[in-house]
Amino acid sequence: MAKREKVKVGILGASGYTGFELIRLLSLHEHTEIAALGADRKAGADIGEIFPHLPFLSLPALQKAEDIDYEALDCVFYALPHGVTQSMAGNLPKSVKVIDLSADFRLADPKDYEKYYGHPHQALALQKSFVYGLTEYYREQIKTAQYVANTGCYVAASLLALLPVVKNRLVALDNIIIDAKSGVTGAGKSLKEGNLFTEVSQNFRAYGANGHRHSGEINAELSKSAGVKVAPRFIPHLIPQNRGICATIHVTLSEGVTAQDLHSALTTQYQNEFFVSVAPFGKIPETAFVIGSNFTQIGVSANPDRPGEAVIVSVLDNLVKGASGQAVQNMNVMFGFDETCGLRQTPLYP
Repeated sequence: MAKREKVKVGILGASGYTGFELIRLLSLHEHTEIAALGADRKAGADIGEIFPHLPFLSLPALQKAEDIDYEALDCVFYALPHGVTQSMAGNLPKSVKVIDLSADFRLADPKDYEKYYGHPHQALALQKSFVYGLTEYYREQIKTAQYVANTGCYVAASLLALLPVVKNRLVALDNIIIDAKSGVTGAGKSLKEGNLFTEVSQNFRAYGANGHRHSGEINAELSKSAGVKVAPRFIPHLIPQNRGICATIHVTLSEGVTAQDLHSALTTQYQNEFFVSVAPFGKIPETAFVIGSNFTQIGVSANPDRPGEAVIVSVLDNLVKGASGQAVQNMNVMFGFDETCGLRQTPLYP
């Protein structure tokens, strides 16, 4: 496809949290034009009616997905509920690149998809065309991809912290605990009793303790990296804040390995990555350090009372690096733009 002066993008699911984040980021992107916004239940509305803080942006009205002229687009972002993209993405013109923010195409094994999502995959032929969207590890494949499946938010935080140490067998593969916490936006914008203010405020709860969907991705990618089955104990928690993920990962060190060795491996892995940084040894990052940005911070700490163990802490904004920011980062790679275009916003601290 010949490059246009600006890449024309469409966003389906534009009225949701990740849809808004895409609008926020792409409105600052020098190489893109938001040419179509899809939101079936809000079709006909102006985006300013949904997000009143955007009156200064000149954007197209919301449309039903079937009314969008996809021939006029170069790239489509699917920010839709799980299960929807399977029935839609395969019908697009072959000239359109696709970035899916749902879980529809993240799992390469259809048995895994059925196990974690409770029904058979509906687009197995298309599944084979999707590249997994963890940019820092699949950059070369993403460069030539037509279809990219963004990672889950918990997954991005967990894999960025664990892949280098698992690959190099620096930790015991059978004793990894991921104790992860997320802000409420991670549950989406649809009305759910458990996400009401009175249910979340002054509260802190674990959920999915008997099996969370993101376990499938975490297990698959760590196992692929290690060459053997790896299945960490992953327990997510809901915390009373809007954004942010903090993954506190407990590991048992391999024989002869120190916590400093983990820190060195992570530092070496990410020394040339703009969006992933490793804190000085013993310093633990906080969600406040990354909120509103596409950055991930990782810290490593040793416990002098338990010399054979270490803690790795990974923080990111679930709506940015865990979703829409990663999607824009992938788009930049797919179209040959500087990877940081539209994504240089500093964190919103304090």
